[in-house]
Amino acid sequence: MNRNLALEFVRVTEAAALSAGRWTGRGEKNPADQAAVTAMRSAFESIEFDGLVVIGEGEMDEAPMLYIGERVGKGTGPRIDIACDPLEGTTITAKGGSEAIAVIAAAEAGGFLHAPDMYMNKIAVGRAAAGSIDITKSVTWNLSEVARASGKMVEDMMVIILDRPRHKELIAEVRAAGARIRLIGDGDVSAAVATAQEDTGVDILLGSGGAPEGVIAAAALRCLGGDMQAQLVFSDDAERSRARTMGIDDFDRVYKLHDLAHGNVMFIATGVTEGSFLEGVRYTGRGAMTHSIVMRSETGTVRDIRTKHHFDQKPRYGW
Repeated sequence: MNRNLALEFVRVTEAAALSAGRWTGRGEKNPADQAAVTAMRSAFESIEFDGLVVIGEGEMDEAPMLYIGERVGKGTGPRIDIACDPLEGTTITAKGGSEAIAVIAAAEAGGFLHAPDMYMNKIAVGRAAAGSIDITKSVTWNLSEVARASGKMVEDMMVIILDRPRHKELIAEVRAAGARIRLIGDGDVSAAVATAQEDTGVDILLGSGGAPEGVIAAAALRCLGGDMQAQLVFSDDAERSRARTMGIDDFDRVYKLHDLAHGNVMFIATGVTEGSFLEGVRYTGRGAMTHSIVMRSETGTVRDIRTKHHFDQKPRYGW
């Protein structure tokens, strides 16, 4: 996959972040999400590639969201599958919280699991603990194995979990094992990436969140040398039927990292609000400053990009 595309795609996440960032703390999540979608779609149009959205925000009849099956890019050049979330953390943005990002994962055609929009149970860890997790075993077993691989005591482990009623028993087991917990309101892509970055202090992600977000997170962990396992969580027959239409017929399957994202992949994200690994958009008198990360699995390259946007020299949101 052409490495120049990674730097083209960062312009897309920057555009989404710059647009959504205007809605930070204003208490309205839908306008923030729509601003990010509109900017991301517009920015894609300037790039020379033939893109297909395989992980998006619904089906075609739910447009104007970036929907599954939508073609993006100029329609010429390399065929690339896109997994995107123009604003991961709509509620976070509305409340002015932390860890909201605009994010894209890209792969060669067929590189991503076509995950239905439903829950997925996940375990994610960084490089030190890669190969030490097993989602079919207990939380206590996994905490012990990850601690051993990381050279830590379980008591020193930091576990990140979405703060949801469905995680009541999970939280109780983690506490009983003696590990520390960081509960988050939203943003499990950022949370999964945090496990693979030492300066965040996060060791492991546990619990269920969106399946599409799981695929995007897997792309990042591929680039960072981390690890992940997942299983789809079905709530009714309608979800099973939808999964079948997407080619999934083994409802108990354990998806490992390369099942979720394989081949050459890229992960690109720009901070919308302040976070553990990305700063949020900062507006200035002339424009704004953004902080992005660009990763490639082929080389393991991770670029930290800080951009100054001058709105008097470019369109208002800088794309």
